[in-house]
Amino acid sequence: MEHVVWIDNKPFRKGYTTGSCATAAAKVAALMVLQQTVISQVSITTPSGVVLDLDVLEPYIEENTATAAIQKDGGDDIDVTHGMLIFASVTLNKSGAITIDGGEGIGRVTRKGVRHEIGAAAINDTPRRTIEEAVREVIGEQRGAHVVIFAPEGEERAQQTFNPRLGIMGGISIIGTTGIVTPMSEEGWKKSISLEIEMKREQGLDKIIFVPGNQGEKFAEALGFNSQYVVVMSNFVRHVLKDAERLGFKRVLILGHLGKLIKVAAGIFHTHNHVADGRIETLIALLALMGVPQDFLLQIDQCKTTEAAMELIEQENYQAVYQQIALRIKERVEQLSRFTKNPMQADAVLCSMDGKLLGCSAPLTTLIEEFQL
Repeated sequence: MEHVVWIDNKPFRKGYTTGSCATAAAKVAALMVLQQTVISQVSITTPSGVVLDLDVLEPYIEENTATAAIQKDGGDDIDVTHGMLIFASVTLNKSGAITIDGGEGIGRVTRKGVRHEIGAAAINDTPRRTIEEAVREVIGEQRGAHVVIFAPEGEERAQQTFNPRLGIMGGISIIGTTGIVTPMSEEGWKKSISLEIEMKREQGLDKIIFVPGNQGEKFAEALGFNSQYVVVMSNFVRHVLKDAERLGFKRVLILGHLGKLIKVAAGIFHTHNHVADGRIETLIALLALMGVPQDFLLQIDQCKTTEAAMELIEQENYQAVYQQIALRIKERVEQLSRFTKNPMQADAVLCSMDGKLLGCSAPLTTLIEEFQL
């Protein structure tokens, strides 16, 4: 295994997923119950072909059941599951079948749209497959086994994940498609957001509201929008819009703080600062199109933040620029899907950091009324 990935000429250590932990724990528990011997290390091959040699923690054997734990290591891509113990309990039986379930600290599905039946343990398809394959390899074709994956810290740590928003309650999810965590990867984050968008569509919604973060959620709620439509998109504007387009959403509303969303008005669809900026430059350009004097534009050019620029704009009564920004966002978003069979119709709502409404691309009352169940 290549243990590091190089990003911006710096080495970052790779890690392994909760799915790899669960697979390794199940494999070693099956070995221990079969051999009636405590084992201190186990080897698995991840779906990506990487071989992991992992230390076994808290091994325990009692008659036809064995339990073992593997400690999650996210490498340099630290997340809320980093360092926690993922346990597997394996009980042998004569059924010939291998069943897999979640125990303490593993979430349960409570809503449609997350690729599992309601009531099922949140153990994704790839980990389920690798757990079953690893246990089958150990116990052979004739025996059966009941496998329970659990994580004592899971319920507490899950409060810091997307799970409650997705309707996965009571714990973490066992996830992973490659078995390896690559540092600085945005893919896991994007997949979580995509899953939430899919869930909204599964629930029959054909309209959606995208907000950059928790502040945007609060803005939407305070303004009177129904929270059932809201999805936090983080910086991944293009990603969520393409997902909405793929799933057949007809209407999309972009709502949030001016400092983040003004980038979209400039055609910047990944809004993290390390990708692109241009906030002040975009503001200057749109103010100039309104005929604002050059002296004022030069003052805006000296502002370090959009909040500072907003103070000057309010002093000189140039707030009309906010509607122009909202209209430009609407235009940019609609351009993304203009060549599809069913182009999405878009609108935008801009707020200040303290939740004050700045501008809309359509009457606010009309938008609020439209985004009600």
